[in-house]
Amino acid sequence: MTNTIHNLKRHRDAGEINGFTLIEVLIVIVVLGILAAVVIFALGDITGKTAVAACQADGVTVTTAIADFNAQNAKSAVTTAGLLNGTSANGNSPYIQSWPSNTPHYAFELSTAAGRPVLKVSITPAGAVVASAQANYKPYAGPASCLGVS
Repeated sequence: MTNTIHNLKRHRDAGEINGFTLIEVLIVIVVLGILAAVVIFALGDITGKTAVAACQADGVTVTTAIADFNAQNAKSAVTTAGLLNGTSANGNSPYIQSWPSNTPHYAFELSTAAGRPVLKVSITPAGAVVASAQANYKPYAGPASCLGVS
């Protein structure tokens, strides 16, 4: 056994054997594991931030579509169907392509209060939003309305 070790050591010192020792390989694996843990920790909150940004963008899109609808159809009430299907005033072109929703992060609803359309957003309970009548909707008052999205 000692002869084998001496032979291997002699071959390695002569440059005939190239490779890494077990300790060197283990150190590399540990360093890579630490780097992976740092990256995963740093990216952990990205989904929450993207949900907030998506909610804000969707809210602005629907608000703009409602304003466009009102400008072209002064005598018609804004409805979800009207926004999605368009009207004869705009050649039946949709004002928005699809109704925005990103459950379980947030959901939007269009309702009417005092004859005016009101866009509402549901962001609670965080991470468990359902698009239903039981959801907790509040009026959408701009991008700040989405800050509780998770």
